[in-house]
Amino acid sequence: MSEETTACPKCKSPYAYEVDSMMVCPECNYEWNPSEIEENLSSETVIKDSNGNILQDGDTVVIIKDLPVKGAPKAIKAGTKVKNIRLKDGDHNIDCKVDGFGAMALKSEFVRKV
Repeated sequence: MSEETTACPKCKSPYAYEVDSMMVCPECNYEWNPSEIEENLSSETVIKDSNGNILQDGDTVVIIKDLPVKGAPKAIKAGTKVKNIRLKDGDHNIDCKVDGFGAMALKSEFVRKV
């Protein structure tokens, strides 16, 4: 059994123990089935654009509204095309390089797939 499944998914306690086919956490009394946790870990997070299209690494997107940039004298204009995006976890889930601005992170809700 992997170390990820022996740690409690609720409180992250490393002291979980096995009872029959279930795991039990002695600190928070949470019980779970390790095979269900492994299935949830194996499924990837799906990131969608503003229209609901699924995004993938390497896609080209268009920014749909003017986005102000901290420290920059002007905003990124709507209609700016961004090529070769990289997806990541978090609030700003797109890493990319915008012409004229450089590397930055964008929220998928402000782009649409081309």
